[in-house]
Amino acid sequence: MKRYWSRLLALVLVLAIGLVGCNGSPDNLTGDYRQDTLAVVNIMKQALEIPEDSPNRAEIQAETRQKINDFSARYQRTNSVSGLSSFTTMRTALNSLAGHYSSYPNRPIPEKLKNRLQQELRQVEAALKRGG
Repeated sequence: MKRYWSRLLALVLVLAIGLVGCNGSPDNLTGDYRQDTLAVVNIMKQALEIPEDSPNRAEIQAETRQKINDFSARYQRTNSVSGLSSFTTMRTALNSLAGHYSSYPNRPIPEKLKNRLQQELRQVEAALKRGG
């Protein structure tokens, strides 16, 4: 089962990079796991809350995709964070949103997915406050 998720993550990342382009690098993040995670949580929240008719929707979506790619590239193989509950929950949220963007780039995020992502992001923030 672990191998399945690893392959799925790899596929999602390849698709996301292909859609966005590879114009950024993991250096867009600070290297401080907690700070980087909160930055990605914030942009994901913006992406979830932005109205469908907003003129800067595409810009927020592109920035979100880039942050997802940067975060995944920087922390995917970092043993010091891979066991943290904030990281595993964050990875689940990242994969879900990246998968939606890859499969349905022009469709709104379904309410059920939006609610689940918001819950996961709250769990990530709570875990970071606890130190994990």
